[in-house]
Amino acid sequence: MDLYILLTLVILGFSSGTIAEKIHYNSIKKRETELINIPAVTSGDFIDEEKEIENVYFLDGACVVALDYFKMFFAEIKKFFGGRIQSYETLLDRGKREAILRLKQKAREKDVDIIVNLRIETSTIGQSAGKKKGFGCVEVFTYATGIKYKK
Repeated sequence: MDLYILLTLVILGFSSGTIAEKIHYNSIKKRETELINIPAVTSGDFIDEEKEIENVYFLDGACVVALDYFKMFFAEIKKFFGGRIQSYETLLDRGKREAILRLKQKAREKDVDIIVNLRIETSTIGQSAGKKKGFGCVEVFTYATGIKYKK
């Protein structure tokens, strides 16, 4: 009986994590479509020198995504055998896209025409280096310069 309860909890935990990830991806795709008209580039070469600049803004966006135990479990197996750790790749992808969307949302609030010099930083928080036990999170931080041209 205890094995059935354990198995049920494992299936429930894995399923709820998968559903939550799909809901988050759907939200990301919807907001990316809404904000696609605000270009974000990694260099300053795209500034239109023929237009007069009205204002320049520092923009940032941050996102913290928790590592669930299923991702950590599958990552440990992959580390033993070697190879890509896809469970972490989706975590970083969601975090990166979410942080960029939050930056673009701030740009839209300021009526920015273009985002230049976009940078993305990642770090782990909440877990001590070298310790096997503990709860960890991935932080993704984006920052850039927003340019608003005179109309």
